[in-house]
Amino acid sequence: MSPPKTHLKDAPVLSQAEADEICRKHKVFISGRPGGLRGSLAWCDLSGLNLAGRDLSGADLTGSLLFGADLSGAKLDSANLYGADLQNADLSKSSLRRADLRGACLRNANLSEADLFEADLRVGAVAMGDRKLGFKLVEHVNRSPDEEHDPSRISASAARSHTSEMESVRADFSGAILRRARLTRALLKQCVMTGADLTGADLSQADLRGADMRDVVLLGANTQAWDISKADLRGALRQDAAAQSSDETSLEVQVREHERWCATGGKSGVPTVFDGLDLRGLRSLRGYNLTAVSARRAIFYGLDMEGVQLQGARLDGADLRGCNLRRADLRGARLTGALLADADLRAARLDVLVLSGDRFMATDMTSADLRRANLAGADLRGAILNDTDLRQANLTDANLKDAEVAFRETYGLKGGPTPG
Repeated sequence: MSPPKTHLKDAPVLSQAEADEICRKHKVFISGRPGGLRGSLAWCDLSGLNLAGRDLSGADLTGSLLFGADLSGAKLDSANLYGADLQNADLSKSSLRRADLRGACLRNANLSEADLFEADLRVGAVAMGDRKLGFKLVEHVNRSPDEEHDPSRISASAARSHTSEMESVRADFSGAILRRARLTRALLKQCVMTGADLTGADLSQADLRGADMRDVVLLGANTQAWDISKADLRGALRQDAAAQSSDETSLEVQVREHERWCATGGKSGVPTVFDGLDLRGLRSLRGYNLTAVSARRAIFYGLDMEGVQLQGARLDGADLRGCNLRRADLRGARLTGALLADADLRAARLDVLVLSGDRFMATDMTSADLRRANLAGADLRGAILNDTDLRQANLTDANLKDAEVAFRETYGLKGGPTPG
């Protein structure tokens, strides 16, 4: 039986002033002027600090805690970020050329327009010595962005007596924003990229063997000579996906027929089934009445759907990422497992759909992905939100009265939901 997990509680927590001083001395060091000192931030807790625009080229950040840190525009070329925790960090427009990111955790990090040329993102493991147990493996803790500051956020897994038994920690880009990121020749073997946005990214000659790339967005990405041997690309959104489904004219006709069916109470028109279809060719569904439509696992990615009526719709597993669903009526819709990351749901209706008599249908978003979604002012009364991922979602003034909420401890809320 494996011994219980232990926690590393001695990680020094640096203040903003202390981090600023280290960055200042490092800048002097890399300029070759006297009085400089190489930045050594290994195993330090820098969570939430502002390091935007800093030059930390070649700095040692091994195992550092950078949860939610602002590293936008930072220069981290050849920096050692082995095993670093960069969850929810802002790395947009940063330079990570030839950086060592083996075993780093970049879950929900923003790497828009980041330069990762020849960055090393291979499998990596960090082990801490223990007199009794030999080695204890350090693993990243998946936590919510609103988690209270805690210096024991790095935890050690079950200890191993022999290094040959170590299980590697993979680079984790789950849900990360990598739009237009330069990943030329990057070493990404066995990394986790589920749900990552790689729109316009340069993945030429990248090593992605065995990578978990389910539901990644690859629109406009350069994939020339990349190696995806044994990689899992189920649900990946590619540029040519729309061409594989029904033509645009046929889809428009079906939408109009369904709307006529709704308007006439079923006397004319035909109810439409869009299950599994790519609907991006429609470009807009703004204001349409698609009540009770079946569109399970359909792709709506990026569509303008403002004011659309989708009461009682079957949208299980549908891809609605980045869609404009402002003021949409989704009462009673089934959205279990749906992808709604970055969707605009401001003032949307996601409350209970009242039928005849005492019958009603609750909007079911069990296990849906709503990361970074804007739900400001949305009506979520009575909605089912069990295991719904709402990390970095905006719930300001949202109404959650009587909502069924059972989050895993890794999921959190942002904003001020209205209790009733």
